[in-house]
Amino acid sequence: MVAGEPVRNDKELVLSRIRAALGRTRHAPPTLPAQPEYLVRDEAPREEIIARFIERAADYRALVQRIAPGSERTAIQEALARRGVQKLAIPADLPDEWRPDGVELLIDGDVPLTYETLDRSDGVLTGCACAVAQTGTLVLNGGPAQGRRALTLLPDYQLCVVLADQIVGLMPEAVRRLAPADGEHPRPVTFISGPSATSDIELNRVEGVHGPRTLDILVVG
Repeated sequence: MVAGEPVRNDKELVLSRIRAALGRTRHAPPTLPAQPEYLVRDEAPREEIIARFIERAADYRALVQRIAPGSERTAIQEALARRGVQKLAIPADLPDEWRPDGVELLIDGDVPLTYETLDRSDGVLTGCACAVAQTGTLVLNGGPAQGRRALTLLPDYQLCVVLADQIVGLMPEAVRRLAPADGEHPRPVTFISGPSATSDIELNRVEGVHGPRTLDILVVG
């Protein structure tokens, strides 16, 4: 590629930056043109985006239910009763209106729950940073009502509460939401598309190896 020539693809951009880093050109590496807006933002109506998230998440074997604002505690208690949950791990900053009655709450706070305690729990209840309709994906980054990463990797069951306005259409929209504010350190990000699943060399599906075997989602709004 001739220095200064318009970039045609990502490969040429990467190679030009390598050449610049090695001092083999005096020209600054060229930049790619901005992506068209339709590639980075879903212009569909909000209800369509929410419905698409519910459909895609269900395709990944998650049980998804849409509930009205103000009914969170009742819906959470019903979901936990359906799964037989008696010991529930929660982050310390879980909203009071999400905290269910009738179960033992294991609070992961200033004194973190041990891995053994998390493994013996019946499940975990969290919120999320955002959710992606395009892929039916929950996104957690350790922010409010989410807790640390171990909280959602060790228990066999996860119940996640998603606010309707947290659902975005496309993955680039989620990435922009996750960008740290000035002065903030980046946080580890977990993408959850359905219950944890993997396949061995014979393509036998195994669930629950590196995360919850069972995933329930409550969409509020």
